[in-house]
Amino acid sequence: MKENKRPKIKPGVCIGKLTVIETTPERKNGYMVWRCDCECGGSICLDTRTLQRGTIRDCGCETVVKPGQRDITGQRFGQLVALYPTGGQGRDGSLIWHCRCDCGSEVDAPLHQLTAGYRKSCGCLSRPPLKDYVGKRFGKLVVQRYAGKWDGLHRWQCICDCGRETVVGQTSLQSGKTKSCGCLGNPPARDILGRHFGDLTVTAYDGNREGIYFWRCRCKCGKETIVRQNNLLMGHTKSCGCRQKTVYIENLKLVDGTSVTLLEAARHQRLLSVNSSGYNGVYWNKKNEKWAAQITFKGKTYYLGSFEKIEDAVKARKTAEERFFGAFLEWYYDTHSEIEKDDRENRCIEKRIDMHDE
Repeated sequence: MKENKRPKIKPGVCIGKLTVIETTPERKNGYMVWRCDCECGGSICLDTRTLQRGTIRDCGCETVVKPGQRDITGQRFGQLVALYPTGGQGRDGSLIWHCRCDCGSEVDAPLHQLTAGYRKSCGCLSRPPLKDYVGKRFGKLVVQRYAGKWDGLHRWQCICDCGRETVVGQTSLQSGKTKSCGCLGNPPARDILGRHFGDLTVTAYDGNREGIYFWRCRCKCGKETIVRQNNLLMGHTKSCGCRQKTVYIENLKLVDGTSVTLLEAARHQRLLSVNSSGYNGVYWNKKNEKWAAQITFKGKTYYLGSFEKIEDAVKARKTAEERFFGAFLEWYYDTHSEIEKDDRENRCIEKRIDMHDE
């Protein structure tokens, strides 16, 4: 039979700087766990298998890698050589090692990235090292100064021949991918400088952002605004916003502060979103538990009374509408052109009323 060379573990056995003292109530993978004292005065608990193998020979006072951790000291991973563990842990709990790269730089890397082959350098393999590009030209760009490093890329502050400044990655400059601030690769689709679009006059090109051309414009009211080129050419934008307010007021057809458009809508029984009775100007009064009716005309609200039945409240409201609205609308139609009178029923007023409700 093959002789078992593993030592028998019992109190008093010495393994390295450890001396086995006694057993503990714990078990690990079916093996007995022993309490051991170290020569330094420390103590550690180890199972029988670990003691027999002799993989741990002190309480951790001298070994760089703590008990239970994998020791990769001096091992090479690509261009990295593991020096020592930092004591920190990555997001997955993996021990972080301090490594030296063949280029001379030092970097910290998690153990699982090194052993899995995900990390093979300090970054010099995937990113070019920092170079002195100050004063050099790349297309229309002239490098002014180093702008720092973020997201793993060296960045350079450059000035374009058009006068604009921009920050460009070193890799983009070396490969020739970036040769301008954007004016070279993305010129305006159409030269509309000085053209008029409604109340707007185009004063300057404002650049290309994500494939969309923008122009700086001055409105007749004096305000400046930035508008997409397509919105100008297709007529979607004709002012800085002041025209929309004017058109809205015109569509309300205000006379002495009273909107003819809103009165016409009220006649068609268009209800407000807060109305629960089903009729304009009619609501349930919780105080006297009756149906109340009211009407508002020229900024003044008239209370029409309380009623036991909703039908009576609706009747009072309709009578008031004929008295107030009817006479006013009849006067308005008589004093305006026949064209507007015939066309009033066909107007698209729903959208304007919705804007008023908002």
